[in-house]
Amino acid sequence: MKIRCGYRISFNCLNPTPVNLKLHVHPDRVRDLVTVDDMQTSPQAVVRQCMDEFGNLITRVHAPAGPITFSSDFVVQDSGLPDRQNPEAEQVLVENLPPETLPFLLPSRYCESDQLSDLAWSLFGSTPPGWARVQAIVDYVHHRIQFGYRFARSNRTAAEGHEEQVGVCRDFAHLAVALCRAMNIPARYCNGYLGDICVPAVDAPMDFSAWFEAYLEGGWYTFDARHNQPRVGRVVIARGRDAADVAMTHTFGTAWLTEFQVITEEVGEDYTVETPQRSLIAAE
Repeated sequence: MKIRCGYRISFNCLNPTPVNLKLHVHPDRVRDLVTVDDMQTSPQAVVRQCMDEFGNLITRVHAPAGPITFSSDFVVQDSGLPDRQNPEAEQVLVENLPPETLPFLLPSRYCESDQLSDLAWSLFGSTPPGWARVQAIVDYVHHRIQFGYRFARSNRTAAEGHEEQVGVCRDFAHLAVALCRAMNIPARYCNGYLGDICVPAVDAPMDFSAWFEAYLEGGWYTFDARHNQPRVGRVVIARGRDAADVAMTHTFGTAWLTEFQVITEEVGEDYTVETPQRSLIAAE
């Protein structure tokens, strides 16, 4: 299937302001792009690109004072299959984990797994290690937290989400990640596009979404504590320890968000997007 993705995000900057953005499709999905995922800026500005330590693409812009808009509109090819399932996947012993998974066992800014260790073991210590244990965590978080955009708070941690029992998709992901790590299961936070594809449409503006991946026998597997069901059409933008690592926009100065629109929808095989004028990309 083909999925149209994109965004239009605007700021009004008090002064010339450096802005770092993580909005490009993750490099491991670049081969699936049907049309170019090219960030446009208005007014036009020179952008630089580099990779962070987790393999995410960073776009760096020195925005002028005043209004500036970042936008993209592209099409990506998707298998149309739901998230990969492997209920027989076993938990990998810590001593046998690949080195690259080890950072995702540790506490992080929004996922204080050390503080939640006693809770996690009391809740899930008797569950079979492996897929069943991760699914038990997902089920618990799904029922523990009430979803609502009115509950959004940018500095809520996993432990606070557990106590407050409200949040948005990032809060579901943070709590599930923290509980997995407390049980010695590597878990990493993900964000990206997830439209209402093969599910009933939600009567709310489209937004970016957050979920997580757990490392079990056979590799990384996708889990979604908010929806708690395999979904079709996920397009990853970035992965990290928690939301601090994958912030979509980071302004280094006073800037007011004035517009935020996200596009994620299935389109027909004959759908085309007009190729935009390429932005000015400088070497990093």
